[in-house]
This record gives sequence, C-alpha cells and structure tokens, in this order.
Amino acid sequence: MKTFDYIITDEVGIHARPATLLAKKAKEMSATITLVNKDGKSAEAKKLMAVMGLGIKKGETVTVNVEGENEDAVAAEMETFFKENL
Repeated sequence: MKTFDYIITDEVGIHARPATLLAKKAKEMSATITLVNKDGKSAEAKKLMAVMGLGIKKGETVTVNVEGENEDAVAAEMETFFKENL
C-alpha cells in the first residue's frame, strides 16, 4: 500500500465539484483509493457521496491510501491530481 498526505487548498474544501472530479479520476484507476480525514473516517474515492460525507475543509490534511495494481504509478498520478485540483 502506498500512502501520501495532502493539505486541501481549495477555498471550500472537497465540495461537489472537486469531489465529482476526484471520483471520476479514481474510477479510471485499477487500484483502490481511500481517503481518510482528520477524524480517522474513511471513504473510497470512487464513491462521490462518501467522499463528500467526509466534510474535508480547506487547510485540513487528508491521507490518501492506494492499494492494488500499479500502486506506485497510481499514487503518483493521484498526488498530481490533488495538487492540480484540490
């Protein structure tokens, strides 16, 4: 399993628009991608409502876990996605 932490910079956190982009991106990947918020609550990135339910705000750190096929490549691609969109 590959893991990285990311501090959310989007002004309103992970709300509908970025959560939709994230779920769409995660669905393109063969690995399982899980987000964990500051309270330890987790959600699979492919599940839009679960991601929004985490209530991640600007300035909060989210832990991203990548497990499965091509973990290294998927983790690197997701980290780039987070930097560009969240």
